[in-house]
Amino acid sequence: MVKVVKFGGSSLANAEQFAKVGEIIRADKSRKYVVPSAPGKRHSKDAKVTDMLYACYALADEGKDFRVQLMKIKDRYDSIINGLQLNLSLEEEFKVIAANFKEKAGVDYAASRGEYLNGIIMSKYLGYEFVDAAEVIFFDEQGVFDAEKTHKVLSKRLEELETAVIPGFYGAKPDGTICTFSRGGSDITGSIVAKACKASIYENWTDVSGCLVADPRIIENPKPIKVITYRELRELSYMGASVLHEDAVFPVRKAGIPINIRNTNDPEAEGTMIVGSTCQKADYTITGIAGKKGFVAVSIDKDMMNSEVGFCRKALQAFEENGISIEHMPSGIDTMTVFVHQAEFEGKEQQVMSSLRRLANPDFTELEADLALIAVVGRGMKSQRGTAGRIFSALAHANINVRMIDQGSSELNIIIGVSNDDFEKAIKAIYDIFVVTRL
Repeated sequence: MVKVVKFGGSSLANAEQFAKVGEIIRADKSRKYVVPSAPGKRHSKDAKVTDMLYACYALADEGKDFRVQLMKIKDRYDSIINGLQLNLSLEEEFKVIAANFKEKAGVDYAASRGEYLNGIIMSKYLGYEFVDAAEVIFFDEQGVFDAEKTHKVLSKRLEELETAVIPGFYGAKPDGTICTFSRGGSDITGSIVAKACKASIYENWTDVSGCLVADPRIIENPKPIKVITYRELRELSYMGASVLHEDAVFPVRKAGIPINIRNTNDPEAEGTMIVGSTCQKADYTITGIAGKKGFVAVSIDKDMMNSEVGFCRKALQAFEENGISIEHMPSGIDTMTVFVHQAEFEGKEQQVMSSLRRLANPDFTELEADLALIAVVGRGMKSQRGTAGRIFSALAHANINVRMIDQGSSELNIIIGVSNDDFEKAIKAIYDIFVVTRL
């Protein structure tokens, strides 16, 4: 068995956290390839090293003295090195970084140094080979990730190494210029490494014990999800659940490699397994609840709409012409409702309505703002009768008016529309009936 393990910034914020990570890796010999993030916050008022690097480079870019800020970053790394009692100096590395900052090597270069330096410390601490991500992760001239070249080069490199540390977040363009993924990019690197070495499992270690049934900011101590499918995760992520960067899922999903979300501070917890498919029954009828506020519902009525060829296309063209993306679109025989982001729609409201009248000629239109959408997701819903009825019952009992309910053809999710003011109350009511009381 081969495992790729990625550790987030909070897991590597200081020497104490590094030591926990070292214990985790050494406890399982199959954890052969390690992908570290840059050091995160040590406490709530602290700064992430990546943010410190951005700020430091901004000074360099403006031609200002950045040495004091760069030394503060060096102090962060030195405190980790000294805390681990490593025989290691980053003096030369920081001289190179200072020179490149003066030469204005670019903001991507600056941001990537957090992972790069942490990778050097991690490889020294573990006794693993250090592989600079710039040598094995590739982007094209436009900064688009080159998956084919990366897989070919990285696979060959890892075949030659029994163990290795590959920093997350960055790679290089054909001319050697450093290029980064978006924030959360270390998750993507971990996934790419897992695919390249044909890993059995991709372990993603963070500061939470896996995915949760609901947002802990709304539900106090929500239950963890033991097993979730990629399709369920996609539905929950789309509706606002923050689990993994979407691009981090694709390489391992395509390769059939499961992801295990684990907690560095509670390594005995099993965490959440993210899998392609499973015969394991979920603990509850639903797998998770997620949602977003701030939508407008554009209701369009027209008699005999269903017999007018191309009506939906004409109606949706009104939104496309004005650069408005559509979030959801339930419909009836003579009605359709288009949900759009309120912040995006408000500035173009009258242009859209004018286009709608010109293109589709509806009998009646109506706008309703300040709405929220909630997704109730679960592979177990299709085998349980009355799921929608239980949702209605829970919301009615909580005195919540349901503005819209729509079930996808896969029976994997049910989307509910409520007012923004009822959003938190609705999630609590749904969580209560399916998880707390389990009626």
